[in-house]
Amino acid sequence: MTSLTAKDKDVVRAFWAKVSGKSEDIGKEALSRMLTVYPQTKTYFAHWKDTSPNSPSAKKHGITVMGGVGFAVSKIDDLKAGLLNLSELHAFTLRVDPANFKIISHCILVVMAIMFPTEFTPEVHVSMDKFLAGLALALAEKYR
Repeated sequence: MTSLTAKDKDVVRAFWAKVSGKSEDIGKEALSRMLTVYPQTKTYFAHWKDTSPNSPSAKKHGITVMGGVGFAVSKIDDLKAGLLNLSELHAFTLRVDPANFKIISHCILVVMAIMFPTEFTPEVHVSMDKFLAGLALALAEKYR
């Protein structure tokens, strides 16, 4: 994985400042997209009454995921340490396959590109991709 440069971190922070007001919408759409495009991910949500992409549970979890992304932006200088509790939760309690972190990251990127076509420049794309890859790696830390 490529490390985040100081410039990448600045780009991520600046882009997040622009889009964070719509983070709930990004999360709802990203989770809906994940459940549609990658239906195997529904197995982690068997406890939901309704696992359809637009269910209230899916929307709520999308909001939760983006809350985690916002938290990760605040911990961008040390994602591994900053996300330790979330890593432990996903590894030991939720037992989520870490491959799914890459899947949701991809869906988040796609949704951001769709929702913010002007702001989602190639430079933002590269920096956000690196950031989300770093976030996925930090979440997978306790699996090792």
